[in-house]
Amino acid sequence: MTDMANPVPVRAGKSQSTVIDAARLKKRYRAEARFRWYGLAAIGFACGFLVLLLSDILLKGLPAFEANTVKLDVTLDESRIDPEAISKGNYNSIVNSAIRAQFPGVKSRRDRRALPKLLSFDAADKVRREVISNPSLIGTTQSFELKLSDEADLFLQGMSTDELDIPVTGSLTVEANGDGFRLTSSGDDFADVLARVKQRLEARRDRLSLEASKLERVRDRLAAEIPVAEAAVAEAGSEAPDTHSAKRRLAKLQADTGSVAAALARLKAQTDELSASINNPSGAETLTPVLPSYFVRLPEKGVVKIAEIGRDYITGEAYMPVAETGAVTAGNWSLVEYSQPEADRRINDKEIIWLTSLRDAGMVESGFNWPFFQRGDSREAEVAGVLGGMVGSALTLLVTLLLSLPIGVAAAIYLEEFAPRNRITRLIEVNINNLAAVPSIVFGLLGLAVFLNFFGLPRSSAMVGGMVLALMTLPTIIIASRAALRAVPPSIREGALGVGASHQQAVFHHVLPLAMPGILTGTIIGMAQALGETAPLLMIGMVAFIVDVPGGFSDAATVLPVQIFLWSDLPEAAFQAKTAGAIMVLLGFLFLMNALAVFLRKQFERHW
Repeated sequence: MTDMANPVPVRAGKSQSTVIDAARLKKRYRAEARFRWYGLAAIGFACGFLVLLLSDILLKGLPAFEANTVKLDVTLDESRIDPEAISKGNYNSIVNSAIRAQFPGVKSRRDRRALPKLLSFDAADKVRREVISNPSLIGTTQSFELKLSDEADLFLQGMSTDELDIPVTGSLTVEANGDGFRLTSSGDDFADVLARVKQRLEARRDRLSLEASKLERVRDRLAAEIPVAEAAVAEAGSEAPDTHSAKRRLAKLQADTGSVAAALARLKAQTDELSASINNPSGAETLTPVLPSYFVRLPEKGVVKIAEIGRDYITGEAYMPVAETGAVTAGNWSLVEYSQPEADRRINDKEIIWLTSLRDAGMVESGFNWPFFQRGDSREAEVAGVLGGMVGSALTLLVTLLLSLPIGVAAAIYLEEFAPRNRITRLIEVNINNLAAVPSIVFGLLGLAVFLNFFGLPRSSAMVGGMVLALMTLPTIIIASRAALRAVPPSIREGALGVGASHQQAVFHHVLPLAMPGILTGTIIGMAQALGETAPLLMIGMVAFIVDVPGGFSDAATVLPVQIFLWSDLPEAAFQAKTAGAIMVLLGFLFLMNALAVFLRKQFERHW
């Protein structure tokens, strides 16, 4: 009766459970969409970093693949080359005379000694090789393309400093001024340069002010520690020796406070001087080596370096002879800025002017740096190459492949197909899996102890390096090969056994060919890992400086990763470009190995 009196209302349309299920379904779809977007964002994030890394390596490594040469007429004077002993000729003097002949206006002894530094030290060797191959050249004048030095090469590639042409509109008056020249402009051309200099001075003042504020904090900290040190000295008593720790600490604090105060005073004096100069926009400025270098190019290849600049005049020294004084019309002279200060680069202003003179004369040519792939290592960056590392890597990987592939595949076949399932085989399997996670340097220590110290094999050789890397690669190949064998369907084995094949025939004639793509993939992965290893090879002496390209497995050798490691520790900018270039070569090796893995997998792939 109660139920009849209070009937439960029935809601029209969808039931409550249907509404709840629809809400849950929408929530699940939203969660799936969010997860998909999270995955795409992660992939995009990783790809972005990969592109950034590869772009950085590419930009830094491109200079290693470009080389600049200068075409010079070299006189092979008979008085400097003995036809009976051609290889002992004074080729350095011959090449030096050729480069000096291009700059007859360079008179000072210091500059004439600096001119040959534009050329690579290998320039004389190139002339020597040409004369030895053709002795009839003696007594003639021949044109040679000689490689420039590493710093000259980097400058011509725009890696040392930016070269900026500043537009000019006025005419110029050139006057002799003692040992230099005074140039007066009819326009505001020098005023623009003066404003640039003032901006640089303002930036330098800001840096000095920041350094001064840091020193002030250090001074205040030392001043707060001195009373504590004085109290410790008083507590120790006047009879304490001077070697007492409290007295030594107080003396050190006082000395540090004095040196910081002196440095702070120097910084403040420089800051005040710069502020006074900046606050006088029309005042002339003296250009120091910590400021950008500015040059005025005049007719007939004359060049004047600006030493002092005002709003309408400059004074400076002629770096290339000025043909004549007087008026120079607008359009016949130019202003050039080299933004990197001379104090912050290895190539000085005179060398830059000489190089630009050769370039403007059409004597400098740029081309692919073939010697980078034709030579071994060198202490001189302009002639250092990766051939030694490439040959050493190839020999080392060949030894690794010949040792690890047959042993690894044989071990995998035995453990997967023939070994009894007992405690010993389980122990072996566990140890193989553990060896795959052992740090690579442990294998280097093992190679040092066994191959070098016990067996006495040659140090730093491709043979020992390949043996060490084979030990490291074996677990990877065994695990990958076992997985490939396990992936073959059991019906293949059963079918072979069913038609009368023995167990051995079933494995080697049917199972192994089908597992070969996976085995090859695992092998290539292991070899790629071995190609990039450095730590185990350092332990067996392959970090040595190797100039000659190895001719056999027992010769001293290096590999590309070690070559990269050695070059990255050198301070020269040219070696930094060589480092990035060698990384690109190593990545090319890896790409080729991966392409080979894909090709072999396609060749051996079978469908069932």
